[in-house]
Amino acid sequence: MEKERYVSIAEVKDILKRIQKEREELTYEQKVALRHAEAFARLSVSKTRELIKELLENVDKIEERHAYKIADLLPTHEEDVKLIFAKERVNLDEEDIRKILEIVGRYIK
Repeated sequence: MEKERYVSIAEVKDILKRIQKEREELTYEQKVALRHAEAFARLSVSKTRELIKELLENVDKIEERHAYKIADLLPTHEEDVKLIFAKERVNLDEEDIRKILEIVGRYIK
């Protein structure tokens, strides 16, 4: 049995495109997911992975799931970051938020 892991929207897009090439047909749910991924994946898989790695290495208080959420949403304002963590038990200070925005900013130029 394969271990569960987080995947970004960019990875979902690549996985579904690969399945589409192999099988030539996707299920209804897969088609909907692919349309969503194509609409919202703003970075390539490699850039998304780099961003996640950089976030995990430089912002101590976030976990892997937070890094994936940040990479999918690419927040550009302090309020955007605060909304991502609104229901979390993570208390980010201004320095953590600044680091997150700085790192994300380098990837969305």
